[in-house]
Amino acid sequence: MPRRAAVNSTLLIGLAVTGCGLGGGSSATPSAGSKTTASPTATALTSPGPLKFTVNAVAEGLVAPWALAFAEDGSIWLTERPGRVRIIRHGRLLAPPALTLKVVTASGCESGLLGIAVKEPNVFLYYTYAGSGGNTNRISSFTIQGDSLVNEKVLLDGIPGGACYHFGGRLKLGPDGLLYATTGEGYVPSRAASASNLSGKILRLHPDGTGREVFAWGFRNPQGIAFDASGRLYASSNGPTGDLGLCCHDEIDYVQQGAFYGWPEFAGTVRTRYGQDGMPAQRTGPIAESGNTTWAPSGITFYSPRAGEQATLLVAELRGQALRRLIIDATDPSKVTAQEVVVQGKGRLRDVVAGPDHCAYLLTNNRDTRGTPQAGDDHLFQLCAS
Repeated sequence: MPRRAAVNSTLLIGLAVTGCGLGGGSSATPSAGSKTTASPTATALTSPGPLKFTVNAVAEGLVAPWALAFAEDGSIWLTERPGRVRIIRHGRLLAPPALTLKVVTASGCESGLLGIAVKEPNVFLYYTYAGSGGNTNRISSFTIQGDSLVNEKVLLDGIPGGACYHFGGRLKLGPDGLLYATTGEGYVPSRAASASNLSGKILRLHPDGTGREVFAWGFRNPQGIAFDASGRLYASSNGPTGDLGLCCHDEIDYVQQGAFYGWPEFAGTVRTRYGQDGMPAQRTGPIAESGNTTWAPSGITFYSPRAGEQATLLVAELRGQALRRLIIDATDPSKVTAQEVVVQGKGRLRDVVAGPDHCAYLLTNNRDTRGTPQAGDDHLFQLCAS
């Protein structure tokens, strides 16, 4: 019978990344525990009501946009996977890119310029480059200079990429002021099975690159993270497409610091053929999963159409070509009480972010070589409750 490791979850809290500066390696070692995400006290909120959107196009003609973030002045910064950072200011897409990076990207593959986060005067980017050992992912900060980005500072390097698939790539600034990043396992399941590898993880670091650690592990290809009003972290992760003998079972996870989320031993709630050897004795299951259908979830956000109403979780789906809404129990953050599709007909959806105007902002991804482009694609849409 395969050996099953009895891993004490308290030992997993705060796995400090070592050797991961400029030109750094790709290992992690246990360290002392550190603080979890901030948990501000939530005020009494009304229950979520019905949600219908009026959809307006903010920008069109984008090329495989991957992520967006708001600056303090309300301008929108977004990435295009071929390597460009674009700015939308006062509802207008600026023609010159703020930055053009040399990245690795190919037809049908998932690498390139991916995540973005903004905390002025800096913009943080996650991107893939051709490293000496193959495709490699890097997190860097850049300084905002007018409508341009300058002065790259590498914060975390040496995140192993794949030949074509599973690069993760989402960046978010948490309520604790720290930077969170998702990494895929590069289509190498054993990477996610190891707590000491940077792949198949949610990582956390200070905005200056210090204090780097593995926050949670056991993910196949997490592409979305979001914090609720109480500072609790949630993530989306893509399930298998035939690997390890399974299909589908995409998942949404309530993320606890130090926890193991199952891959490659589990896909959603179903055991794979990977086996138990070396796996933790306990794993944390998803709060929602797609079953035998495929969502291919990417960006996620907590969204409320009006002040005083409990926010619900919006999930942008690529294969599912839908914006899904999950209602989470106000008294139990690990329980989904209902779900529904609130937007369809826009093709593949890559990212969704709640804006400062009580509207949500949605990126399509029909020009990523996997979709069927529609007129004007790709788009950034504004979704306002009607």
